[in-house]
Amino acid sequence: MQDLSLHILDIAENATRAGGSKIVIQILEDESEDKLTVCVQDNGKGMDWETRKKAMDPFFTTKSRKKFGLGLSLLAQAAQQVNGYLDVDSEEGKGTKVTAVFQLSHPDMKPIGDISETMTALVAGNPSTQFILDYKIGDYSYYFDSFA
Repeated sequence: MQDLSLHILDIAENATRAGGSKIVIQILEDESEDKLTVCVQDNGKGMDWETRKKAMDPFFTTKSRKKFGLGLSLLAQAAQQVNGYLDVDSEEGKGTKVTAVFQLSHPDMKPIGDISETMTALVAGNPSTQFILDYKIGDYSYYFDSFA
């Protein structure tokens, strides 16, 4: 994937397929810490321990029509390439939180991309799902709620 907005789109679409009715996307650019944090959290069905262990494997998927699931493994790779990491926190019946952390100044850091286009696609494709975007860059903040 060419930019982070496409990763966010993929993770958020997975959240809707997992039954999430509320998906919160948080983006925090902190130049003083040289860090970009992207978090996608849903209230979907969550994952049991076995599924969570396999979630980073590109040859594992819960989708019946596919033989591989590259979303999380590609996001993890993008983070690791720039001295970052990916964390998946999930509990069955309570939802999932995917957090990716990146070193902002790394020369291989992917661009954020078009977040507004990503949000438009998510809302248009899933009108009954609440999407919240909380985007902070230093002292500036942008907040969007599709149900507001």
